[in-house]
Amino acid sequence: MNLPNPIITLRDLKKSYDGVNNVLKGINLEIAPGQIIGYIGPNGAGKSTTVKIMIGMIPEFSGEVRVFGLDIATQAQDVKKRIGYVPETAALYETLTPNEFLRFLGRIHEIPEPEIRKRVAGMLHLFGLKENADARMTSFSKGMKQKVLIIASLIHDPDILFLDEPLSGLDANMMVVVKEILSRLAAKGKTIFYCSHVMDVVERVCDRIVIIDKGVLIADGTFDELQGMNKGESLEKIFTQLTGSSGQERLAEEFISVLEGGGIHDRLHPQDLRPVSSALRDPERRLPQNQGASPDQIDDRQPEGKVRGPAQV
Repeated sequence: MNLPNPIITLRDLKKSYDGVNNVLKGINLEIAPGQIIGYIGPNGAGKSTTVKIMIGMIPEFSGEVRVFGLDIATQAQDVKKRIGYVPETAALYETLTPNEFLRFLGRIHEIPEPEIRKRVAGMLHLFGLKENADARMTSFSKGMKQKVLIIASLIHDPDILFLDEPLSGLDANMMVVVKEILSRLAAKGKTIFYCSHVMDVVERVCDRIVIIDKGVLIADGTFDELQGMNKGESLEKIFTQLTGSSGQERLAEEFISVLEGGGIHDRLHPQDLRPVSSALRDPERRLPQNQGASPDQIDDRQPEGKVRGPAQV
């Protein structure tokens, strides 16, 4: 694809954490302004690594990455001023109130004080947080915290939004609101890079879908185009076919059998059970960070009681 004026360009993007194995293996991608891109792939495929390189959080990589025509390797600070980011797992400054936290971010983005107050009050009201605007966020539910994170990503009216599971924790009504906001932002020329495992949302919201597997892009097109190449299947089935994932129904059947005291049928291949058996043995297992693991493979939750600031870009 050769777009005349792409807002994001990736050329031969490669990334290795151990100097031997590439997490990204030569990604080439161009994105036009006003597109909602669905970027999907299995766990460990390279989604988070791609995003963190594009927003300047991972400076070491090979290849070329340009955002707004700026080289992210040398002009990351200029890029960060014009983007918003909602990570999949992020911690807030929970000892602050939403008012304090969002006004703090507004000042970082050099928004005039009267405008900050106006935007914060309006967004908190529209997201149903008006009554909680001056409450400490330590008592907030996951959904309430997610609303604050979404507002934080939008407070400075960015030109590009990078979203990783942005609907996590939201109720059905707020999901509809957020999806409508994204559609209207795209109609105004904003670009949205949307990562999610919720296929039906990607299918409905995104006007272009890119699938990555094992660090390689394996599909790129509209949902209709992907359907045309895959016998009119749903995005979930297309994803399963293209990424080589199989045996889900058998795995579920065998899991219930084991749960009810039965045995594992001989017809089930041992590798199909590996993810479940590992999780059952040690649900808190994490990959060591010093052995080439990527952000896509590491659970980056903080230990209990440790306060970490919001993921700022």
